[in-house]
Amino acid sequence: MKKINLMRLVALCSMSLVGVLLVAGVAMAAGADLADTDCVKCHDREPADIEALGAKHKTEISCQDCHIGHPPKVENNIPQCSMCHEGEAHFELAGCTGCHNPHKPLEVVLKGELKAPCLTCHDSQNAQLEANPSKHTALACNFCHADRHGVIPPCVTCHEPHSAEMTQADCGTCHQAHMPAVVTYGAETPNIKCAACHETAYNQLAATPFKHKDVACVECHADKHKTVPQCTDCHGVPHAEGIHRKFPTCGACHSIAHDLNK
Repeated sequence: MKKINLMRLVALCSMSLVGVLLVAGVAMAAGADLADTDCVKCHDREPADIEALGAKHKTEISCQDCHIGHPPKVENNIPQCSMCHEGEAHFELAGCTGCHNPHKPLEVVLKGELKAPCLTCHDSQNAQLEANPSKHTALACNFCHADRHGVIPPCVTCHEPHSAEMTQADCGTCHQAHMPAVVTYGAETPNIKCAACHETAYNQLAATPFKHKDVACVECHADKHKTVPQCTDCHGVPHAEGIHRKFPTCGACHSIAHDLNK
C-alpha cells in the first residue's frame, strides 16, 4: 500500500512539474521579443553589409523596422521598398532590387541598357540630352557610366583628343557630356586650344605681323562657337564713306581677319 502511494505521489509531482514548465514556456514565448542582436546569430552577411554600407538603413532604421516578424509566425517577412520610399518618380519603378541591395542601398548595380530608370533622378541631364540632340542622346546612360553608379568616365575612353597636345583635362573647356555638340568656352581659353580644330586660322594668326596676332580667338568669336563677327563691331567705319560704298566688304581689301593684308 505504501509502495502504491509513493508511486502515485511521484506521478502527481511529475505532472505538476510538467504543468509548471508548460506554463513557464508559454509565458516565456509570450514575452520573447527579438532584438537586432538576435539577428546576427543566424544572419552573418546582411548585418555585415549594413554595418559597412548601410547608409541611412544603418543609422535611421533597425532590422525589425523592415522585417516585421519572422518565420514561422510570419510567412514572408521581406518588405516592399514602397513601405518607406514613396512620393518620387524613382520610387514608382518596379524591381527595386534589380539595382539596389537593401543592405547596401547606395551601391547601385547597373545591369542591361538603362536610361529611363536613371532619368527619374537625373532629370537635368535628360533635359540637356533632349534639348541638344547628339549621338550621346541615343546612348543608354550606363554605356558611359558603366562600372558603377556615380562614376564619370574620361571622354578619351571613346573619343580621340583633337590634337596630341590635348588631354582629358582639356575636354571640359569646350564640351559638356550631355550636350557635347554645343561648344562653349570661357574668356580665358588660350588660342592653342582652338588650334586643335582650327589649325589653319591659328597658324595664319600666329604668323601675321599685325595687331590681330595679340587678340584671343574667343575675344572675336565670343558669343558662341562658329560666330563670325563683323569687322565694324570693333573697328567701326574707319574709312571715308566713299571708300565703303565702293568696297562694302572689308575683305575685299584686307583679306581675312587672320591674315589681313596678305
